Amino acid sequence: MKKIVLLGRLGINIPNFQTGITTKGIELFSGTNLEEVDTVFEQNNYKIDMVIMGAGISLENRLQIIEYIFTVSKGTTVHMKDWNSGPQGMLPFVNNVLSGLINES
Repeated sequence: MKKIVLLGRLGINIPNFQTGITTKGIELFSGTNLEEVDTVFEQNNYKIDMVIMGAGISLENRLQIIEYIFTVSKGTTVHMKDWNSGPQGMLPFVNNVLSGLINES
């Protein structure tokens, strides 16, 4: 089971989000800030496979989150969505990243 954290400025409603993505073999978590990321990592013994981050989080906070992730984990990948595709681009972005994960399994 792959553990994936989805981060967005307003949070991501996982049950609603799951209706638009393939979640077989994937456990999803969500958050909006560093404290929530820390909680998810701690609750999962720092074994998170992937973090997918929306562009709505301020650059300063995104950099803090990335620094934290790379400090506590050597096996977590981070994927950052572009700004221009807007909030409606999050679901397609997540699907594309997860498609790559599923195809590599």
